[in-house]
Amino acid sequence: MTSDSVLLREKAAQIPGILDEEGIDCWLVWVRETSQMADPILPLVLGADLVWISALLFTNEGERLAVVGNYDAAVVPEGLFDRVIPYTEGISDLLRRELERIDPRRIAIDESRDDVAADGLTAGMKLLLLHHLEGTPYSGRLVSAERIIGKLRGRKSPTEVGRIERAVHITDEILTELVNELRVGETEIEIQRRVHARMQELGVGHAWQAASDPAVDAGPEKPFGHGAPSALKTRRGHLLHFDFGVRYGGYCADLQRMAFFGEREEIPEEIARAFDAVRDTIRAAASALRPGVRGCDVDEVARDFIQERGYPPYAHALGHQVGRHAHDGGTLLGPQWERYGAAPLGIVEEGNVFTLELGVPTEQYGSVSLEEDVLVTGDGCRFLSTPQDELLCVPA
Repeated sequence: MTSDSVLLREKAAQIPGILDEEGIDCWLVWVRETSQMADPILPLVLGADLVWISALLFTNEGERLAVVGNYDAAVVPEGLFDRVIPYTEGISDLLRRELERIDPRRIAIDESRDDVAADGLTAGMKLLLLHHLEGTPYSGRLVSAERIIGKLRGRKSPTEVGRIERAVHITDEILTELVNELRVGETEIEIQRRVHARMQELGVGHAWQAASDPAVDAGPEKPFGHGAPSALKTRRGHLLHFDFGVRYGGYCADLQRMAFFGEREEIPEEIARAFDAVRDTIRAAASALRPGVRGCDVDEVARDFIQERGYPPYAHALGHQVGRHAHDGGTLLGPQWERYGAAPLGIVEEGNVFTLELGVPTEQYGSVSLEEDVLVTGDGCRFLSTPQDELLCVPA
């Protein structure tokens, strides 16, 4: 059995319990031409692309069915589904027959207002599904699978944790090597290229869009955000910020690190104070992160902590989930702002992997920002990354 087969079986085993918790009898993943329009959940429930219109059905009693085109049947992993039902001319009769046999009271489909990771059903596919179900009671039993998908993506299996932890370790390793090689006068672009070369040597991918992975921000003139590296150069007495993560085995890391060009005794008080405040806020947030709390409540702990130290509140969420993507959907450690929808009201669960990240401004040196990756345990959380406890110093 391959490692991907193990992962798929681990995730399949989670589904019936999650459906029961949500009061859902059947979950329908309804897709076509997934190489062009992929449902984000597909790598966790199938691990392959489908061409023809396909229905993957999961029940709260543990039954798994794949109704797929006859040429797609061969890509369905052996043993993952109880039955693979191929069709040639059309799927509608087979789909209705299986739904009549299961007779679910509530059918979850992959649409969501607030969570892109749970919004894999296109508008056209929704219309097509309603067309196929016309004249049956099942068209009126459709509900959002948002909470199902959030839990399935969020509750990391042993294989998933292992891959994320490895991605975090490699990211940490690359950043440590890089800091030891940094020199005054290098451009952000040159530094990024060195990181990319090392990633290629290690055979790992990018956790997000390559143009800004890693984000490299040299000195106070660089706008802070998701922009690509520029021709700005490192200088003595300046800060250098990284936002970086690799993808290993399909899973991501997401870390931020800070370096100072100069000796430790040369670090300005303004920088030292800002770094300590950010580091200590992350520690306070980690102490508040545990199963059963709302995401917004953890964010509030960090937001209050940093403001009590005289800094403005950060203009983003404290932390997002990490998994198949650097931003993996589900519960968010964030404030109850319009832009985040209901995600901050989600409940933290054991097995979730979150970032803890924030930055503060300084008057003369730009922003000071850190980011760590943590795994929620039964009674708290565990750092997957090696926390940056002090500013990294580069001899200048």
